[in-house]
Amino acid sequence: MKKPTFKTYAIYGLVVILFISSLIFINNNHHLYSKTIAEITSTKITETQQVEDTYNNLDTLYTQRMTAVIKNGEREGEEIEILNQYSSTGAVDTQYKVGNELFVTVSEDATTIEGVKRDTYNILVAWVFIFILLLVGRKQGFLSLISLVINALILSYAIDLYLKNTENSLVLICGISVVLFTVISLLLVNGRNEKTYAAIVATLLGTFSSLFITYLALVATGEQGLRYEEMQFLTVPYQTVFLAGLFIGSLGAVMDVAITMSSSLFMLYEKKPSITVKELKDSGLSIGTDIMGTMTNILFFAYVCGSIPMLIIYLMSGSPLGFTLTMNLSLELARALAGGIGIVLTIPLGLFTSIYFINKKRSRA
Repeated sequence: MKKPTFKTYAIYGLVVILFISSLIFINNNHHLYSKTIAEITSTKITETQQVEDTYNNLDTLYTQRMTAVIKNGEREGEEIEILNQYSSTGAVDTQYKVGNELFVTVSEDATTIEGVKRDTYNILVAWVFIFILLLVGRKQGFLSLISLVINALILSYAIDLYLKNTENSLVLICGISVVLFTVISLLLVNGRNEKTYAAIVATLLGTFSSLFITYLALVATGEQGLRYEEMQFLTVPYQTVFLAGLFIGSLGAVMDVAITMSSSLFMLYEKKPSITVKELKDSGLSIGTDIMGTMTNILFFAYVCGSIPMLIIYLMSGSPLGFTLTMNLSLELARALAGGIGIVLTIPLGLFTSIYFINKKRSRA
């Protein structure tokens, strides 16, 4: 096993210092907020009552009295009382605990809760992700982290560009972003080589093909069965936003399949340079069928899991099962199916693209 170098220890030390510094900063950054922040020091339930909701179902309503200390502003250090009502379902409210930091508006009549300060939890989760990425991936993990940051900045800029001028085509902007995401991510993590080029070509062909087929399906069916109610507050066409989301959403799974196919076939070629095209095809199809089912399920679970809270709320409120599923899962299932189409298409695309680049590399040998 290769012994870690001084440079490696220096990088690990820098990461630890950044971790500790970020925690210290995030727990002492109250003065950077314009809104008043109060930390709960004690809490107790003062009242419990049974109430009926809109659908005549019984629910328990709790009244919570809390003592909190203001952490910033002119009234820093002042102790205040806060009343909070929450239900047992917690659909539109929540129970607070000692140590929670809340954004509040303090007036002579009452103190109003505006939200929860969650940056501490967010930074902890982010650091757990970074540590695991670096421990498992090492250099590749570090490069993956850089590509993730770059892609996030590109996506933020793309959305901002569209919001400044909504006459621009959101689908076109997302299409250009998809190309940038693919090229930057794969080149940065895997370097400039035939394996990367094959994965880039397969990813772009699979993503654009899946969107084109999905668009044809939507046109042919007149978008029957799709419920755009969750987008009702948008002031731009729902279909455009939905298609743009399909573009971005299917990219991750398609890219994963493309690089898996490319890496596997190039590894076979490097282990056995004399391997025939037929053997590569058979191996590629075997690999593709093995990952097809799991990747499709990953897409399904990733999209559907976000709807579980709303499904529970609808069902607890007595809504019919069919209506509940239609209202909450129509768009998610459509996204999962579109991504599934991209995955299935990328398997043969990745196979033949990789074989093409392998043959090209073989001819130069």
